[in-house]
Amino acid sequence: MMLAAVLLLSAVAVRAADGPASAGPVDPAILADLVAANHILVDQGVLDAFGHVSIRHPSNPDRFLMSRSLAPALVTADDIMEYDLDGNPVDARGRASFLERFIHAEIYRARPDVRAAIHSHANAVIPFSVSTVKLRPIALVEAFLPQPVPVYDPQELPGGAGLLVSTPELGHALSQSLGEGSVVLMRGHGMAVVGPSLSLAVYRAIYTAIDANLEAEALALGGPVKFLDTQEAHDADKALDQIHLRAWDLWKRQEAAKAVK
Repeated sequence: MMLAAVLLLSAVAVRAADGPASAGPVDPAILADLVAANHILVDQGVLDAFGHVSIRHPSNPDRFLMSRSLAPALVTADDIMEYDLDGNPVDARGRASFLERFIHAEIYRARPDVRAAIHSHANAVIPFSVSTVKLRPIALVEAFLPQPVPVYDPQELPGGAGLLVSTPELGHALSQSLGEGSVVLMRGHGMAVVGPSLSLAVYRAIYTAIDANLEAEALALGGPVKFLDTQEAHDADKALDQIHLRAWDLWKRQEAAKAVK
C-alpha cells in the first residue's frame, strides 16, 4: 500500500511539473480545419507573419487548441498545442507559445458560447482603432458587427499597460471590452474576433477587414454614410449564421487545391 501511494504521488508530481492534464485526443478532421483556418486567413490577407487562431477543445471547455508560436502560413497539425484557461501548455515539449495566448484563454473563460477565436493585425481595421470614426456594419455580409465595434485601449486601464496582451489580467480586460459581441478592435494593434464555430469566426474575421475597407472608401467619397440599422443587421445576421458555410466550403476547397499542386 505504501509503495502504491508513493508511486501515485510521484505520478501526480510529474504531471504537475509537465503541465495541466490533457483533455484527450482530438479528431484529426478538427485539427485539419484549424490548420486550414490559419492558411485561409493568410490567403485572405487577415493574417500575415503574425496573429493566431484557436478553438475550444471539443471534449473539455476548460481547454483550447492553438498552434505553437509560428507564422500562420506554416502551421501544420503537428504544431497544434493544448492549453488550459490560464494559458498553460499541456505538453510543451520545448515548443514556444504565443505571448498573447491570454487573448484566447480569457475570452474562453468569459464567454462559454465562444468556440473559436482569432487575433489579427489586419491593416484595414487599425485606423478605426485610433480615430474617433467608429467601425460599423456597412453591408449585408457584415451584419454581425457590433454597432459600433468597441475598442480596447490599454491606456484606459488603471496604471496603463503595453499594447501586447501578455498577461491574464490584460486578457481579461480585453474580454470585458469584447463583451457579448463578435469583434473588438485593439488600439494601434488589430482585432480579436470570436464565433460559436471555427467557420463563423473565420468568416467574421475576413468580413470585418472587408467592412473596414468599404467604410473607408465610403467616407472618402464625402457626405453622410448610411450604415445598416439595428433591425436590418439583426435580420441579416440570422441568415449569415447559415449561409456563411458557403464561403467556408469554398475557402477550404481552394486551400485543398493549393495543397495538391
